[in-house]
Amino acid sequence: MFPRVILKGTMIKKSQQKKRTSPCNYKERFFVLDTQDLKYSERRPGKKPMVKGCIKLHAIKCAEIVCSDVSIPCDYKYPFQVFHNNLYLYIFAPDNDCRQRWVRALKEETKHNNLVAKYHPNFWMDGKWRCCQQTEKLAAGCNVYDPVGYASKKPLPLLPDPDSDPQDDGQRMVIALQDYTPQGDDDLPLQKDQEYILINGNHSEWWAIEDEQGNHGFVPSTYVALKQGKNFERFEWYNKNITRGEAEDLLMKEGKEGAFMVRDSRQAGVYTVSVFTKAPGSNGEKNPRVKHYQIRQAETGEATYYLAEKYLFSTIPELIHYHQHNAAGLITRLRHPVSLDKSCSLDPADPLKDQWEVDPEELTLGQELGSGQFGLVLEGKWKDMKVAVKMIREECMSDEDFKDEARVMTRLYHYKLVQLYGVCTQRSPMCLVFEFMEKGCLSDYLRAKKGCLSQDTMMGMCLDVSEGMAYLESSNFIHRDLAARNCLVSKNNEVKVSDFGMTRFVLDDQYTSSQCSKFPVKWSSPEVIRYCKFSSKSDVWSFGVLMWEVFTEGRLPYENRTNAEVVDSLNAGLRLLKPRLAPDAVHQLMEWCWKEKPEDRPSFALLLHELASLSNS
Repeated sequence: MFPRVILKGTMIKKSQQKKRTSPCNYKERFFVLDTQDLKYSERRPGKKPMVKGCIKLHAIKCAEIVCSDVSIPCDYKYPFQVFHNNLYLYIFAPDNDCRQRWVRALKEETKHNNLVAKYHPNFWMDGKWRCCQQTEKLAAGCNVYDPVGYASKKPLPLLPDPDSDPQDDGQRMVIALQDYTPQGDDDLPLQKDQEYILINGNHSEWWAIEDEQGNHGFVPSTYVALKQGKNFERFEWYNKNITRGEAEDLLMKEGKEGAFMVRDSRQAGVYTVSVFTKAPGSNGEKNPRVKHYQIRQAETGEATYYLAEKYLFSTIPELIHYHQHNAAGLITRLRHPVSLDKSCSLDPADPLKDQWEVDPEELTLGQELGSGQFGLVLEGKWKDMKVAVKMIREECMSDEDFKDEARVMTRLYHYKLVQLYGVCTQRSPMCLVFEFMEKGCLSDYLRAKKGCLSQDTMMGMCLDVSEGMAYLESSNFIHRDLAARNCLVSKNNEVKVSDFGMTRFVLDDQYTSSQCSKFPVKWSSPEVIRYCKFSSKSDVWSFGVLMWEVFTEGRLPYENRTNAEVVDSLNAGLRLLKPRLAPDAVHQLMEWCWKEKPEDRPSFALLLHELASLSNS
């Protein structure tokens, strides 16, 4: 049985130098973590990658981040360490989220190994450990190693100066913009929308706060906002001294859909959101321009800010945070923060470079496999491997939307999701190159196998999909178009979730379509039909319909009813009938997925647990 791949991606490795006088060497490598090994390879244009190292997981004694104040000489600034076979491997990730994923995965896969009791939190440099000054490389560590705990976020700032005036920050209150799980002993958990007392807000990245139980700790400064007062300088989207004309020039020069900034208005104490869009004008043609929205304040006893009256917030950072993920009345989402000094400062790393870019000369296109909302899907061949190629109709998706979709795909990896191999932007139309699934879409497969599938096989299909969806849920992604037609079947009869053309990354687990775009009514929950409100719980509703599809061997739900009749039935509290082949326990899960209120439906994690229990019983 082949090992299961857990993570893979490009990072930088520090060479194991034999001599102290040798120059430090930092080399880009493609890392793959599976259930047996941690491997890294050198990518060679036009050739197969060359494996440069392989570490057996059972030999790993410690995996942890590196906390250090030394200058990092390579482009990737987030180091972590792997201690194995009396050797230290230092790896540098492109961002902290990436580092956290790798360390957590390594800890999970090695937690039953013969591990060290203590580890060194800093580098071995110049013949000694920077953390404890010991001069023996294999000397015992100086920090207790937690084999199951999460990696520390990053080196924390100093505690507040005991000699400073404790009233400097007064009893100022902050409100949590999002949840935060502590990554270190000195951190404090945050609960979205909860209020906390600010103890020290002088550090640019970490603020000290106190919760209602009197507990003190650090949190990332951009996870909270002052309930009273402004203090926006730490946010990348704020430009203090910039005119309307200068904002328009900068955003037009950036030229990216959703590039935005917040700036001071001419009226003192008032702020404006300026955002670039290419949305078509009244004549239907693309019309690049900058729209300006004044942040208004409701006439109530407390600060209530809004851009569109339906969406009210206690602080301006909350308002911006929400509209970065939901257009909700604006002409476009606030996608790319822009500042005068740093230009597009938080633009995600472009996945259409390096290992993700597919050379069109290496890609051969074959017969049509099907068509979707955004274009044709063709069979193809790439690097002697059969692939599926999703072509993008130019009139259906802008370049920026294509890049957004590609960014979504490159952030996701799970063995129950159809794997993205790369993107091809050097040809027209642009395309996405996917893992080839030999037996096609699940709905067609069910119909073709009608009468031949056992209950256990059907249960396994639902279990496969629930695993993929539980991963999406844990990663704060929603699918928005989950159905049997959007799941694919491999040659080994494994079902994987596909078609992320409508996927949206949401930190508040809800996305409201600004255009209320078309959606499949017969798979949609009441809140999607009525309010265009998508969440992981609306995906759960769709999963209930998918289970119904599986246990009816591919029948269309509500096959003899119009969309309007389906809406009337749902409003009357009616649901799809129990499939003949579905066990009572499976039908009960379907009905649980179809609860009227989203909060009454199960999570995918719970569904996965229930389905696994049924499969093993």
